[in-house]
Amino acid sequence: MSLSKVKDRSGAQLYPDNSQHVDPDVLIRESKDKKHRHHLTGTDPSKITQPYHARYGTASIPKFRIPSKGIDAEEAYRLIHEELSLDGSPTLNLASFVNTWMPESADKLFLENVSKNLVDQDEYPMTQNIHTRCVSILANLWHAPSTKNAVGTATTGSSEAIQLGGLAMKRIWQERRKAQGKSIHEPGPNIVMGANAQVALEKFARYFEVECRLVPVSVESKYRLDPKKAMEYVDENTIGVYVILGSTYTGHYEPVQEMSELLDDYEKKTGHSVPIHVDAASGGFVAPFVHPKLVWDFRVPRVVSINTSGHKYGLAYVGVGWVIWREKQYLPKDLIFELHYLGSVEYSFSLNFSRPAYPIIAQYFNLVHLGFAGYRAIALADLQNARLLSRALERTGWYTVLSDIHKTKPGFQGLVAAFLEGLPVVAFRFSDALQQQYPEIQQKWIQTLLRAKGWIVPNYELPPDLENVQILRVVVRENLAEPLVDRLFADIVEITQNLIDRNSSVHALEVLEKQHIVRTDHEVLGKMEEGSGSRPSGTYAKQC
Repeated sequence: MSLSKVKDRSGAQLYPDNSQHVDPDVLIRESKDKKHRHHLTGTDPSKITQPYHARYGTASIPKFRIPSKGIDAEEAYRLIHEELSLDGSPTLNLASFVNTWMPESADKLFLENVSKNLVDQDEYPMTQNIHTRCVSILANLWHAPSTKNAVGTATTGSSEAIQLGGLAMKRIWQERRKAQGKSIHEPGPNIVMGANAQVALEKFARYFEVECRLVPVSVESKYRLDPKKAMEYVDENTIGVYVILGSTYTGHYEPVQEMSELLDDYEKKTGHSVPIHVDAASGGFVAPFVHPKLVWDFRVPRVVSINTSGHKYGLAYVGVGWVIWREKQYLPKDLIFELHYLGSVEYSFSLNFSRPAYPIIAQYFNLVHLGFAGYRAIALADLQNARLLSRALERTGWYTVLSDIHKTKPGFQGLVAAFLEGLPVVAFRFSDALQQQYPEIQQKWIQTLLRAKGWIVPNYELPPDLENVQILRVVVRENLAEPLVDRLFADIVEITQNLIDRNSSVHALEVLEKQHIVRTDHEVLGKMEEGSGSRPSGTYAKQC
């Protein structure tokens, strides 16, 4: 049947140009039963008035406009709950750095404080005290000169924190240029960062009219910022350099101290002082506990501000980030607003006004509950599991691991300090040998076939100049324990082996069809050989 002949109830053609495009919403709407009013009761028999009628799936709720009448709260819950069940499992989401679990006692605190607005300082003074404590704790953790008078704020996440850090550097540059009688518009400010920078860093440049100078990355630079190369992009209009403590691509730490030393030499030669903002979105809650001797924070005099995400390795629920400045002088006064609000005088230097208080309370819960030893134990376990997966993948011969946390430093053996620093991230790709032997196999199939088993493992290109290289990435978080690492690796091996056995693209869906979402233990232990059971009768076998 030609698509041009398909019509709706009014007789209008749904696809007049014989297009192959199919709109599922249109087809569903046109396929519903016609509604008739009962000739005796005058009611619509298609509407069910009994409780929980939504479970029958016959009541339509508008998708893109507010319904004229609401439904029972419990029914609304069930409807939305079941629709959201189609989401992926947070536990198996290995694409994200965001924490997905907290203890029940933290959940209880969460619910008790879910209605509090952090900005209402006069109404919730103890909540504000907790916020201040968190700022001081992080300032102390990152070796700020004065932790009692620490300057910082909670943010929605690292994205907002990065904007604030960049804005402060831009404003200081502008003030200095004006004092020197120089233009702030011609040629205008610029900021330097590696091409591996997360999009939030580029957002700052675009949103706040700063030229973004991306430094190309390479295999030799370990897929991260090369400080020597970065100096080619620095001039008197550079407001600062973003240095990343934990690249989102491969987990590598960028060398903050080396970048600072090169900028020191530059200042001696030119008189131009260029500050550093450290984007420690993930590394800010890893390096202090596992790599305490690594100098990256306020111990480096040129570092003027640092941000982190409390909802990543800070282990709080999503919605909290932090930015801390070295001292008050690095946060310009005209970025601080004095507010006479709700009966008190308050000070604000964040991008938005209202902000939920519970993520900050969740962060403080972790700091008190875990302490230094607890954070260290969790970070060490994450890195151990990441090393386990890295070594196992390399030993297959099918994969090359680009992250370095499983590699040891020269002259070190058997100690935590022996391993190269980085985030608990496993970035890997097909080995050259596998690609040469099986050129028809596409790496992106691994992502698709893992998803069929429930795992969410992204496959994507490296930054510019290396975009021809695709990688798979696993972020190891607290809830990816060793048994799950074992299961993940077994699934990767099974999928890869199946693709090798059928190395043509036409077999990809055949392999997908044979995958199980969950592979049970009995498939390995005591597995029946083919033909051990009776022939199927064609009926649906079901337990009583």
